[in-house]
Amino acid sequence: MDSQIKLAFERSKSGEKDERYEAYQSILNATDQQVDWAYEVWNQLLEDLTHKDNHQRSRAAQYLANLAKSDPEMRIMKDFPKLWEVTKDEKFVTARHSLQSIWKVGIAGTVQKEMVMEFMVERFKKCVDEKNFTLIRNDIIQNMKNLYDHFNDEVIKLNALVLIDMVEDKKYKKKYMDIWK
Repeated sequence: MDSQIKLAFERSKSGEKDERYEAYQSILNATDQQVDWAYEVWNQLLEDLTHKDNHQRSRAAQYLANLAKSDPEMRIMKDFPKLWEVTKDEKFVTARHSLQSIWKVGIAGTVQKEMVMEFMVERFKKCVDEKNFTLIRNDIIQNMKNLYDHFNDEVIKLNALVLIDMVEDKKYKKKYMDIWK
């Protein structure tokens, strides 16, 4: 890991708001591609998923999701449930940012994609008792669209359309369908 990335990780946890945001952006940009330093931060990020600061939890979840493509040991398969828990965080903004990035785990490979899809399908079906469940469903459908765009896998699209078809509220059914247009 080069010194700039190390510094970005330090700054994403401290400093003023603008500095933290700039560091956050540079880490996300760096992890958009495969990196060879994922395991240098992996365990710390896992710890940060339960940090007392919700911003730390959110960032850790997003960084881990991005780093899944840089995980040749496939640690994400064992650690995914910890990451998924942040998508149910008590702070909805933290949960939502985590959920919106979860699809990136799926682009790491076929087994990762299948795991992410399984978790999302299950959550879509069961989240009606959760606060803001229509937003959660929207994010899940958008995640599926992102995975579909990446893989061009018709099974993903079919899964999404089956889920959308289950929605009884016409307004939300239309909203979710609009994602696929």
